[in-house]
Amino acid sequence: MTEQLTLIDKPDIKLIVIDVDNTLLNSQHKLSERNEQTIKAAIAQGTRVMLATGKTYGACKDLIERLGIKEPGIFTQGLTIHNANGTLRHQQILDTEIVRQVVTFAEDRGFAVALYAQGRLLARSKTPYLEELHEKWGDSKPEYMGPLQNILPTIEVNKVVALSAYDERKAKALRWQLNAQMDGRARLMNGGVPHMIEVLPPGASKGTALKSLLRELKIDSKNVMAIGDAENDVEMIQVAGVGVAVANAQQMLKDVADVMTGTHDEDGVAQVIEKYVTQTEMVAAQPESPPAETVEKPEDTAPDDIAIPPQAEALNPATPEKPEPAAPKPEDIAPQSSEE
Repeated sequence: MTEQLTLIDKPDIKLIVIDVDNTLLNSQHKLSERNEQTIKAAIAQGTRVMLATGKTYGACKDLIERLGIKEPGIFTQGLTIHNANGTLRHQQILDTEIVRQVVTFAEDRGFAVALYAQGRLLARSKTPYLEELHEKWGDSKPEYMGPLQNILPTIEVNKVVALSAYDERKAKALRWQLNAQMDGRARLMNGGVPHMIEVLPPGASKGTALKSLLRELKIDSKNVMAIGDAENDVEMIQVAGVGVAVANAQQMLKDVADVMTGTHDEDGVAQVIEKYVTQTEMVAAQPESPPAETVEKPEDTAPDDIAIPPQAEALNPATPEKPEPAAPKPEDIAPQSSEE
């Protein structure tokens, strides 16, 4: 288990904002039992919980229902904000000419391109990389429309993604080239998939969307905990009073986080919520001892068969030695069990 950084004071957390992929979900893209039960416990005690993800609302609908989340959420990298029931609260869209330029440039260089348009994933034709967005990452199922330029006048695009053939270097090169072309008219970023880049409206981020929601919900940022793993979580982590990086996070996120928790495969989300919100940190179970006969002890002396928890020993390293008990008769002595 990854060691957590310690905050001086226990924060008063009123809202927990959680990234989905590689944060809440493990490397098998599954929600663990511990994460699920810990989030439900936080909600039951009155703490508000919301998701913040690069995926669409539709891709997270089952997860929202399973966790019992009632708060609005941040989707499509902060470009859409939906209520828990799916109704759209806010959205940002890309300029059509920017979309056309990005699609043409990326496709000419062999990239598979998809448009995120109000919950739909639209692409020219089927490729393994696009199918993986749905089959592996659990995003909405792509719809294949033929040449994307032909449908641009009829749709509003929130973001564009371009995927290489699992070539991270090629994706980085495309990002550099497009960034130079955009000259501030769009934002390019990586959402945690190394061979994919995302093109967003300028200034768009999960952090910007979170600021907007905090104003509407009348929650102070100091009472917010945000948990993430990637570049697209940086602004969100910086907005929150308690910014948390899972141990598998990109270094740039660790550099701005206040707290480090376990990896997504170690239930890092549950670890940090248990520590700072529900205050029900799990302690490793001690092995049980077989029953032993009672041995008389002098008054005020701790019985030998009560193990001192490792936490107590760490907190009280200078505990004075116990007085030696009076020697019992040999026939009264029961064998003592060893505890680790």
